[in-house]
Amino acid sequence: MRRLILRPGAIGDVIVSLPALESLRTSYLEVWTSAATAPLIRFADRVRAISSTGLDLLELGLAPAELIDELRGFDSIVSWYGSSRVDFRAAVEELSLPVTFFSALPPDGCGLHATDFYLEQVRELATCDPSPVPRINCNVAREHFAVMHPFSGSARKNWPIEKFSRMAAGISRIMPVQWCAGPDDPPLPGAAQIADLYDLACWLARASLYIGNDSGITHLAAAVGTPVLAIFRSTDPAVWAPRGVVRFCMAKPKN
Repeated sequence: MRRLILRPGAIGDVIVSLPALESLRTSYLEVWTSAATAPLIRFADRVRAISSTGLDLLELGLAPAELIDELRGFDSIVSWYGSSRVDFRAAVEELSLPVTFFSALPPDGCGLHATDFYLEQVRELATCDPSPVPRINCNVAREHFAVMHPFSGSARKNWPIEKFSRMAAGISRIMPVQWCAGPDDPPLPGAAQIADLYDLACWLARASLYIGNDSGITHLAAAVGTPVLAIFRSTDPAVWAPRGVVRFCMAKPKN
C-alpha cells in the first residue's frame, strides 16, 4: 500500500503525534509536513515540506495536474491538513481522493494526553503498535552540561527569564549551562542557535539536563531521551507534558 500522511503543525504538535504517524507505516510511506519539522521524520520513505508541494492551491482550483495525479497515486491519504477548511474538503471530495481527515488538536476536556489522542484517532488505520513515547534517534554520547531554553511560541507559557537565570546560576555549580534560542525567539546573547531541527535534536541529546517552558524544543529534548524539567504556566501538563525522562512543575502566571 502507498500511503501519504499530511501533518502540518508546530514543532511540539508534530513531535507528540510521531507515534501515531509511525503506526501508519506501509510498504511505501510518504509524509508531507512543515519545512521546519521535515528533518524530524526519520521513518518515512520520503518526506516533503508542504510548502513545496502546491497543496494549498487545491481548494482554489489551481492545483497543477501533476499534483492531482500524484495524490491519486496513493491508496490512502491520512490528513491533519485542511480538516477544518470546508473548501479544501470539498475539493478532495470532488476529486475522489482517498483522504481520511482528523482534527489537528485535542479538544478541551478530551481526557487524553495528546500522544494518546493522536494514536486513538488512527487506531483503525494503524499497521503497527509503536511505543507511546515519541522518539527521535541520535547516535551521540551524553556529555556533562545542561541546556536552558527560556522561550516558547506564546509569552503566556514563559517563566520569567530572570528566574531561569537564577536557576542557571545554581546549576552552574554542578555543571556548565548552555542557553538555547530559536530564530524567532527574542535576542539572547551567547545562546546556541541551530536552525536544522535534527541537528538541534542531536545537540540536545548530548546534554545531561534540559530545562524549558512548554515548547516544541522541550518536546524535542524529551524525544531524544535527555532528562527534562518542563515548566508549565498556562497549559495543561496532563495533555501536553513531554514524555520520557521528564519532571514538570506548575508555575503560576502573573495576573
